[in-house]
Amino acid sequence: MSAVADMNSTGNASVGGVGNRVTNAIAMASRRTGVDFSYLLGQAKIESSLNPTAKASTSSATGLYQFVDQSWLAVINDHGSEYGLDWASDAISQGSNGRYYVSDPHLRQQILDLRNHPETASVMAAEHASDNKAYLEKRLGREAQPVDLYLAHFLGVGGAAKFLSAHDAAPGASAASLFPSAARANRSIFYDRQGNARSFADIRAGFEAKLNRGAQGVAVEYVDAAIPADWSLPAGSKPVQPADYVRIETQRLAASTTAVDTNRPEPATARLAYLMLATFGR
Repeated sequence: MSAVADMNSTGNASVGGVGNRVTNAIAMASRRTGVDFSYLLGQAKIESSLNPTAKASTSSATGLYQFVDQSWLAVINDHGSEYGLDWASDAISQGSNGRYYVSDPHLRQQILDLRNHPETASVMAAEHASDNKAYLEKRLGREAQPVDLYLAHFLGVGGAAKFLSAHDAAPGASAASLFPSAARANRSIFYDRQGNARSFADIRAGFEAKLNRGAQGVAVEYVDAAIPADWSLPAGSKPVQPADYVRIETQRLAASTTAVDTNRPEPATARLAYLMLATFGR
């Protein structure tokens, strides 16, 4: 089996090792949740240059998808138990102010450190995107495209719904007037070099092009990528591992089994077989 071709932070192709594990993690998260692989890959490339231990200098944002502390605690609270992270989700509480907290500071750090684990970060980013997709489609009355999910990442899901509603109604209108605070903080996105306000369509097209560039040049094969020692997790952590996808798919398949022609392979059965081969030896 050939090695995975990945893109490093300089935009050049690299092979094997880190690239294998990161792109595999993103691909398996896409398969598990149905969230577009190119979107997840492009977002990770934009956010961290596919560096699973990336750390922002101006905020708490960490990992492949640059989750800040509160966003990470929220998604683990909502979806952790689906991936064997009950120990983490059970420890998270939400205060009356809407903020998430963990009473034990050591355990809190363990949960936050999962952002540096590619499989866990990728599937949580996919679940977060899936939640945003469902919200946007309900609000917009149409299918949410990958670029719409990135707008939810950029503006928050409520801001994205507001942006996209305005875009669908009047794509050529100026976006800065509807988002003055965001425009002040992100001038290069809302205005061109001459200082002219960009339209909703221009901004959406710019994000779409950015996502597409992030996904270019990356081929994916499921391989047995070694786990580097410096990616070890705190004692007691039970993060999502590649083999977990086989377990989850097996449970899902068993729950949905109906009478079928046993001589004809079903798509779900074929998918499970593929995942088993992908994680063989894990």
